[in-house]
Amino acid sequence: MTGRPRESSPHLVEAALAAAARAGCAGCAVLVEETSTVNLRWALNGLSTNGLTSSRSVTVVAGAAVPGGTGVGVLSRPVTDRAGVTELVADAAALARRAGPAEDAAPFVAGGTSSDWDDPAGETGPGTLAGVARTLGEVFGRSISAGRESFGFAQHEVTTTWLGTSGGLRYRHEQPRGTIEFTGKAAARTRSAWIGQGTRDFTDVDVLALDDEITTRLGWQERRLELPPGRYDTVLPPSTVADLLIYYFWSSDARSAQEGRSVFSAPGSPGRTRLGEALTGVPLTLFSDPDHPGLECAGRVLTGVSSPMASVFDNGLPSPAADWLDQGAIAGLPTTRHTAGLTGLPVLPAAGNLVLRADGGQGTTLDLVAGLDRGLLLTSLWYIREVDPQTLLLTGLTRDGVYLVEGGEVIGTTSNFRFNESPVDLLGRVQAAGETQITLARENGEWFTRTAMPPLRVGGYNMSTISVAS
Repeated sequence: MTGRPRESSPHLVEAALAAAARAGCAGCAVLVEETSTVNLRWALNGLSTNGLTSSRSVTVVAGAAVPGGTGVGVLSRPVTDRAGVTELVADAAALARRAGPAEDAAPFVAGGTSSDWDDPAGETGPGTLAGVARTLGEVFGRSISAGRESFGFAQHEVTTTWLGTSGGLRYRHEQPRGTIEFTGKAAARTRSAWIGQGTRDFTDVDVLALDDEITTRLGWQERRLELPPGRYDTVLPPSTVADLLIYYFWSSDARSAQEGRSVFSAPGSPGRTRLGEALTGVPLTLFSDPDHPGLECAGRVLTGVSSPMASVFDNGLPSPAADWLDQGAIAGLPTTRHTAGLTGLPVLPAAGNLVLRADGGQGTTLDLVAGLDRGLLLTSLWYIREVDPQTLLLTGLTRDGVYLVEGGEVIGTTSNFRFNESPVDLLGRVQAAGETQITLARENGEWFTRTAMPPLRVGGYNMSTISVAS
């Protein structure tokens, strides 16, 4: 696109919608995303790389009248000007005309214009990570003195999205997103510990406290104790709870449940779901809320892909707060307009965050450890995969520290294991829950950053085999 003038994002939206009207599209939605990103990487007790990037992409959802209904074409490109976006619309419209009728076709969302529609894109920059960089100097000094190595990565991005529809909606959303991950290694890298945190702006990140936790965990690993595979009462910190509950959330769409294809289907009752069924006697509430403090996210659907959890025709549809579990019982299953019609359930789009709260939940991970006579502290999960959607059985590996607890104290580290567990079954074995805090999932945090979870103590976590992972 060199040599062409760069159009503003709101102008590109209007240009795309005008091109869609000229092309005779049966409706259109246009998403323009501008992302500003800064990152910082360190290894071997020293800063290694850093960078600042910006990008813009345009996604066009074009409808077209086809025999039997409305076809849809969806295309995304990093275009910068009217000529590029006009070409993108033409290609998306051509795809729509060649497509069969889309089963989720619906009128594009109507509405008004956001008050900040014409505001420029939000930006991040090196200053966001300046405090992290300064404090890392002290971390490196600590590590060198203790004979250990520090590795890690910090990233902050601000993505501004403009959505325009042929129904008249003009919606702008600015989303900050940050993550920081630490790995500490010691004893010729035979000991390793990981910790991470999600954040909106890094003002709540205490780098030295994260390093303190790495130091503690590496210290626990000075004593090694072998344990056989088996079922162990286990304390799960918020990060590991997030990894498991994200899979719960991703698997909970109403259509799969009603069609008998998921753990949320009523056994032996075709066409029925488990809505209302109690999964645990512990008063746990799992919910999404676009206004949840520290986890704020878009209050409307913004998607370039149709799935059982979202429809491109629903772009701009409100996604209000919703309970998925209420006092331990299944309270909601995400729907699109299309799947709501199929299932007879309310329209319930899923917002982009996830919070688990226990009524009366108090204390930290170590407080739950103090109440454990004998069992494990499981600090991070890795390589999680679904084995059976009917039970939501997951398999995966432990990594960077599994600790043996006796008499309420961590007494050493033990083997890594392969585990086999269902988060749905696991909810029924919760013995105690702590206080909810914003966290970062180890395995799924790259794709689902905004989570807040309590630590949980669960009975009989299934460590199926020994793993050589470290």
